[in-house]
Amino acid sequence: MAARQRLALACGDYDRTRALRDGTVTPEGIDLIYLPMSPEEVFFRMARHHEFDASELSLSSYVVSLDSETPPFVAIPVFPSRAFRHSGIFVSARSGIDDPSQLAGGRVGVAEYQLTANVWIRGILSDHYGLPVDAVTYVTGGLDEPGRIEKLRVELPEAIRTERAPADTTLSQLLADGELDAIYSPRMPSSFRTGQVTRMFEDWAQVEREYFETTGIFPIMHVIALRRELYEQMPWIAMSLLKAFEQALAAIKPALHEAAALQYSLPWLLAHVEEMETVLGPDPWGGGLERNRAVLDTFLRYSAEQGLARAVRQPEELFAPETLERFAV
Repeated sequence: MAARQRLALACGDYDRTRALRDGTVTPEGIDLIYLPMSPEEVFFRMARHHEFDASELSLSSYVVSLDSETPPFVAIPVFPSRAFRHSGIFVSARSGIDDPSQLAGGRVGVAEYQLTANVWIRGILSDHYGLPVDAVTYVTGGLDEPGRIEKLRVELPEAIRTERAPADTTLSQLLADGELDAIYSPRMPSSFRTGQVTRMFEDWAQVEREYFETTGIFPIMHVIALRRELYEQMPWIAMSLLKAFEQALAAIKPALHEAAALQYSLPWLLAHVEEMETVLGPDPWGGGLERNRAVLDTFLRYSAEQGLARAVRQPEELFAPETLERFAV
């Protein structure tokens, strides 16, 4: 038997990638070592130390990395995490703030300026709520643990004002104490669970649905990135991984529609799946470039407008070229 290429992949534990983790799906020619980790750990270790052969990676960090003198990664058009982000805007329950325009001139906590979720939130508030990106001061630090730092160094325009949170405190506590006007975050701050903090958009699910109906955008959060030096040695691994991720995604569809015995602990799972497919279409998690071009175009514009990317890139520039076309018989 021919030797297979061993490849370490760090990625979240998702239903849509489970078949890769348990070996139900095997990438062609690859002996896959699946390392399940939280996004924060994966991103930090990959972005700063390039520890894995391939990993899930923040779309924003990946785009920033492309401006390096020697870009360390190359991505494939697989998007293991997507999420609407209106639900990630938090304000003090006693502040009376209930409209994004009220944040102008205020202070907003962000764990990292470059976080993909925060890029989407700032872009959405600018495009749809009249809150320019430079209308607030951004305070960076740990959401619930002091001392968080940016994974990658970012050089922002002077118009973008940032400052560090005090070393001994968290953004969650600063918002609860009234030292911040809001937090943008993909995770809920602990002060939300105590009732001190609430969401900007109370009916956030309906707001996010209306956003999709208006824009057609289901925001992409993460890509799958390969270490460029490995990819350049063996470019075939990009297509092998792409096909395997597609197979893993297809493998979960029967379980989502299984009615005899629910495979997920959600009593109204079938109703939710039917609603998702009615609103978002039959394949909302699908990868590939063309079906996701409008989403990527919007994100790449936001990244440049917010001082992260040096210029607005084209979506084709993000991905291994082999993964952008298929053979036909």
